[in-house]
Amino acid sequence: MPFRILSTSNRAARALAVLLGVLALTPGIARAHAIVIAAQPAMNSTVAAGELEIRLDFNSRIDQRRSRLSLQRPDGSEVAVALAPDTSSGVLAGRARVAGEGRWKLRWQVLSLDGHITRGEVSFSVRDAALAR
Repeated sequence: MPFRILSTSNRAARALAVLLGVLALTPGIARAHAIVIAAQPAMNSTVAAGELEIRLDFNSRIDQRRSRLSLQRPDGSEVAVALAPDTSSGVLAGRARVAGEGRWKLRWQVLSLDGHITRGEVSFSVRDAALAR
């Protein structure tokens, strides 16, 4: 009798291991957090002062209504960036005016459709239009 119980336990343990392996490989679970795969402006880039096109592409769908963008100026003050409507489900985009040379940060926070919140920032520099690359 103990051999049969042990055999049943082994089968249950194996079935559980297979189930956990399948769940770990499921695309929605494997990509639990939204990750930036492309950014405009790019990390550590230099842009001209003036109107700035902002776009962040993520590796998964995000809830745009519960996500946000902001710009931190060189003096540390921060301003919210209005999100562009009608972008694809994995994109945050907007426009902002950047004036004042120095190091800026584009800060973002997104809510993945699986419920995970992810935050990050993209640092870039603003230069006079004649000096920007």
